[in-house]
Amino acid sequence: MGLMEDPAEAALHEARARVLADLGAREVTGPAIVSLVEEAVAERRWWVGKWPDGADFVPGLVAQDVQDALLESYGRWPLCPYCDDPHALAVEPELGPDPVWVCEVRREAIAPVGELGPRAAGPQP
Repeated sequence: MGLMEDPAEAALHEARARVLADLGAREVTGPAIVSLVEEAVAERRWWVGKWPDGADFVPGLVAQDVQDALLESYGRWPLCPYCDDPHALAVEPELGPDPVWVCEVRREAIAPVGELGPRAAGPQP
């Protein structure tokens, strides 16, 4: 079985691509940022190895892991594109498939993980 035939490995690759797309959309890039993503993927490789049925949850978990790591080194990410008071979007569900970035203030979905647009994009309030 090749790497991409393994559902767990495919989920890890998808998670990496989706989170890197969101980081790029918000212009949060560079070698240190990519290293944070790689560390999160490596940690989740162990996790999904122990719980293969959780492969669908990996993109949301990697997004949360990177968000937590960025808080220490970069600041809150990703910021809500709609609210004047800067706050980070949350990933929902916290543990589930099909994760989306959510503004908890407005209680509204902003974009699926991997499809986040630039800070100024999106519908107006």
